[in-house]
Amino acid sequence: MAEPYKAKILTGGENRNDDQIMAEHGLRVSGPGLTGSDDSPLVIMELLQRLRVRDVMRDRNIISVERADSLKKAQTLMKQNKISGVPILEGKRLFGIISVNDIIKALEGGWIEECVSRHMATNLVVLEEDMPLAFAIKFFQNYTFGRFPVLNKDRDFVGIVSQRDLTRVLMKELTKEIAKLEGKVCNEGSIAKSEGALPYYSMRQFVVVRNDLQNAGKAANEIKKMLKDAQIENKIIRRVAVAAYELEINVCIHSLGGTITFILDREKATVIAKDKGPGIKDVEWACQDGTSTANDWIRSMGFGAGMGLANSKRVADTFNIQSKIPSGTTVICEFKLA
Repeated sequence: MAEPYKAKILTGGENRNDDQIMAEHGLRVSGPGLTGSDDSPLVIMELLQRLRVRDVMRDRNIISVERADSLKKAQTLMKQNKISGVPILEGKRLFGIISVNDIIKALEGGWIEECVSRHMATNLVVLEEDMPLAFAIKFFQNYTFGRFPVLNKDRDFVGIVSQRDLTRVLMKELTKEIAKLEGKVCNEGSIAKSEGALPYYSMRQFVVVRNDLQNAGKAANEIKKMLKDAQIENKIIRRVAVAAYELEINVCIHSLGGTITFILDREKATVIAKDKGPGIKDVEWACQDGTSTANDWIRSMGFGAGMGLANSKRVADTFNIQSKIPSGTTVICEFKLA
């Protein structure tokens, strides 16, 4: 019988909210420029929410060893392929990691011929392939590792994500977005919506399940598609998508579950997040950057560093929040379409 899966999630260092992470990368996400002419912070935030870990992971030609293989074999593979670590795999099951530091210790200690199972790291920090890319960035911020194994919902190993992979894909996608923005600046004045292109009224509601991280962000993506179909201006779409995503994640990890309702008419777009509790004791505190009510399990996964209410308030034209303990919280964000 196969041994049970041993890898477990470790709690990282100090959590950082989205604003802090963006600031560390030299990106301003707050202030009057966010909803003004400078659209680049919204572009980056939208990318981090839309892209998933599977979009950047390296899943081909994975170099690995098995538990019975020697550290010498792992050393040879690392040297030949110019890598600093190899996963210990048998089939699709991940049992551990051997790093270059383990090889150095083995050479110094004289056990380089021993099997990797005796010296591999089994307390692993892993990513899931359906996680938004924003979560992967938080992992790289909270831990000192240069790469993370990636598992699917069945806990099977599916690939590896390194900082280089993440940077490569982000730069590629940013280049595309910059080209779109440049085209918009050139053509925006000549493009006019036909009368009646925007529906008089449409509404859609999405159910958000507590701690269902696999589906987190899907409602925001659907809302974005609805706005594109209605030919709404790209800058407004990004603002609505950011708020919808932040509110959806809030309901997922800070509450007992709830709904995201999207209403679109010719005057405005409205996002309503309503959860089933437990409610917020101090609403003013909850709307500040970096505040969080996430439990220890969510924090150990690298999530919940901030509640996202501050970002939602920042991008919306009108923001309203009502909360009652223990019945729940309702947040309404409105965006003018004119």
